Amino acid sequence: MAERKLMLITGASAGIGAEFARQYAARGWDIALTARRADRLDKLARELEEHHKVATIVVTQDLARANSVDTILKEIKEAGRHVDGVVNNAGYGLPGTFFNTSWKDQAAFMRVLYTAPIELTHKVLGGMAERGFGRIINVASLAGYTPGSNGHTLYASVKSGLIKFSESIQAEAKAAGHEDVHCTALCPGFTWSEFHDVNGTRDKTNEMPSWMWMESAPVVEAGIEACERGQPVVVPGAVNKGLATLIKVLPEPLGRMLVGAQSKRFRDAGDD
Repeated sequence: MAERKLMLITGASAGIGAEFARQYAARGWDIALTARRADRLDKLARELEEHHKVATIVVTQDLARANSVDTILKEIKEAGRHVDGVVNNAGYGLPGTFFNTSWKDQAAFMRVLYTAPIELTHKVLGGMAERGFGRIINVASLAGYTPGSNGHTLYASVKSGLIKFSESIQAEAKAAGHEDVHCTALCPGFTWSEFHDVNGTRDKTNEMPSWMWMESAPVVEAGIEACERGQPVVVPGAVNKGLATLIKVLPEPLGRMLVGAQSKRFRDAGDD
């Protein structure tokens, strides 16, 4: 029997990352899971093995560490496998403004959400090209389309960067003749997960209308299907697509004014 392909998922312990693991396992992929919480990864690995009869690799790692990517890839290699696909999903929000947060926290944020995904992509892309197959999904955000906000200073910047990066990788792979190496930026809007609990905005987001939210399953499915098509960017859901279009056509000053008016809703009271 031919060896199944291996999908590496960062930030796999909960939310969108765990849903990616379940959906790729259901499609017959073996799964490598990495995040900081070993207990959750082990529980999810057992679930995937029992329900989908796939093999799993668990690597407990903090992507904020400078050598984290090399450590993850080394453990996968030691398990006798190579990476056929990557979902760069690990991330979090850093509440506060640039004025009242430390550079240590901002640097860790940049490492986890931007530098590590790019490094990981760079280090697996060559093997994908040699084998003639690869799938890369970078979990960006609808925020990547919006003007910068008062608070969560680097979030929109990082997500915008991931969108442009994904577009470039997809274009470069196609231009080089690697027709079955695909890279997609997934740009969800508000999605039910632990993200808002971690960054302290759950109470505020619970006040928002339900029609603005999506469950993680259709978000993940949209990302997987877009990547299979070789689509460089996908915005899941009709509401999010509408918002993305609106943001593009709004005059920039009006867009900044609207984002500025909403910024306080998503910041802790202690950020003032």
